[in-house]
Amino acid sequence: MVQELRVHNFMLSSDGFGAGEGQSLERPFGHADPMVLGAWAFATASWPNRSGPGGTRGLDDHLMREFGRNIGAEIMGRNKFGPQRGPWTDHEWQGWWGDEPPFHTPVFVLTHHERPSFTLADTTFHFVGGEPAEVLEKAKAAADGRDVRLGGGATTVREFLDADLVDTLHVAVAPVELGAGSRLWTSPDELLDRFHHEAVPSPSGVIHHLFWRR
Repeated sequence: MVQELRVHNFMLSSDGFGAGEGQSLERPFGHADPMVLGAWAFATASWPNRSGPGGTRGLDDHLMREFGRNIGAEIMGRNKFGPQRGPWTDHEWQGWWGDEPPFHTPVFVLTHHERPSFTLADTTFHFVGGEPAEVLEKAKAAADGRDVRLGGGATTVREFLDADLVDTLHVAVAPVELGAGSRLWTSPDELLDRFHHEAVPSPSGVIHHLFWRR
């Protein structure tokens, strides 16, 4: 079975930004409101942090269930892991997700600065440098035959797209403009030279953009 590099449930503004400016400990998405970008996901029956019954079904819920299917490892950029920049001065910081991160696989965090790996519950974080293809090979080896999810942020997804390493891509575009921040694209048409593309509107108000290799 061929291992794929997949992007799932990547949340984007209508003007192409995955996060706003001014990321901080208190605001992981900068000036963007994640409750607006991710409202469609949080409302689904399959949202993993749902504390009670209910939730929406249909297209949004189906795509939420795809998030973890056959995933054996994740790659993310350093800005998704936390707000620190430069050398690691605080090893007490272990990500935004608390003692039980939602990944349940090895996670490879892109960084130019070394830091020891650590494990929380069933997720182990590794801090790696190198070119996208080198990092992907490490993640595929750790995934043990399953696929690798590319978690973001936008700069990291774009880096792997530009290296022609992404096999499938799901982007959920919310009806909100950010004006500035981390941009994934100016238009989804930028990817049509390499991908088939379907844009599927949802009753929740988002448009799901689905891409797969030509």
